[in-house]
Amino acid sequence: MKDSNWDIDLRAGLQGESRVADLLSLDTVEVKTDRRWVETGNIYIETSCYYRKTDSWEKSGVYVSKATHWAFVLEDSVLVVPLHRVKQAITNIGRPITCNIPPNPSRGYIVNVSSLIEMLRQARIAENQSMDDYYAETYVDPAERDLPPN
Repeated sequence: MKDSNWDIDLRAGLQGESRVADLLSLDTVEVKTDRRWVETGNIYIETSCYYRKTDSWEKSGVYVSKATHWAFVLEDSVLVVPLHRVKQAITNIGRPITCNIPPNPSRGYIVNVSSLIEMLRQARIAENQSMDDYYAETYVDPAERDLPPN
């Protein structure tokens, strides 16, 4: 019978909880909901908007966001992505599109959710930093988090 790795699993679980707590406490998250993503598998990321008042296209969406992260609501799940990765996605895997929904048409990019997740995974690999390395850097000892002992 194989010995249990409960202590390693516990540490990984606590590290994961710490990461989720970090994500939930981000100061600046812009939340986006694409009502058609289930049907298409894609999300729309706006980059400019047409303003009738000035009769011109102006930067908007991802190009003017002050948030550090964007959260994409996907039904009962949420994908939280750093803003620089959202911008990377429109450049690397996005497909340009004009959205002609009144009163203000917009331009942006269609990004496939699965491709976005794969891009994020590849970015982590390219940075040569696995999630284990990340967790090792951000791990908070349970005693320091005022958690009950095992």
